[in-house]
Amino acid sequence: MSQTIKLTLNIWRQAGPNASGQFQKFHRDAVSKDASFLEALDEINEELIQKGEEPIAFDHDCREGICGMCGMVINGMPHGPRTLTTTCQLHMREFKDGAEVWVEPWRATAFPVIKDLAVDRSAFDQIIQAGGYISINTGSPGDANEIPIPKAVADLSMDAATCIGCGACVAACPNASAMLFTSAKATHLGVLPQGQAERLSRARAMVETMETAGFGGCTNHGECEAACPKGISVDYIARLNRDYLKAVVVSQTT
Repeated sequence: MSQTIKLTLNIWRQAGPNASGQFQKFHRDAVSKDASFLEALDEINEELIQKGEEPIAFDHDCREGICGMCGMVINGMPHGPRTLTTTCQLHMREFKDGAEVWVEPWRATAFPVIKDLAVDRSAFDQIIQAGGYISINTGSPGDANEIPIPKAVADLSMDAATCIGCGACVAACPNASAMLFTSAKATHLGVLPQGQAERLSRARAMVETMETAGFGGCTNHGECEAACPKGISVDYIARLNRDYLKAVVVSQTT
């Protein structure tokens, strides 16, 4: 059985944020089935550089599905056809021999294209800076088990903390909403005892910053959960909505 496949890759090329873009076609006759998607792009870039042409710009770092840097829409699906998988962990064996593949960047007003497949996701940083932290004075570090935390609460917090901030939820949402990302970041602190003091103010600050950054509103399509490589649940969105409404009511009565 052949260990390689033939592919036609249509890759979005855009010189800069204000430039018009278009797809560029690349024919590949022997792509290793064991290569990751980013490794396939690396091979194309090596050939482009040898020809003296501009390589394809794309985001990447750890290439282990941890950092959240990689991200592109492959055949209309953020991160590609395999669920619970980042682009860097997607292997070419997921595609049929002779397939035509379309690759484009995240599409969202809040994620402007920098070049080709690379987008500016600093809007996520703004949301974190608005409240994704604990600022109360906790004193010197205590023992790990000094504050009893029920296992169910610890598990809930840890599940939310698995969000890697890749932006697939935004790319998948028809409204380009960042509610799944925002709710995960707010929840993983808000359910812990150390995060309770700022729970409501955190929710309000992060949601309002999200809206100011240009993300759309959540209308419960659920595409965000389906596209999330870490399987973050939309249940966190409901939890954030409750905290946000409470924060608004409290501010109006005080």
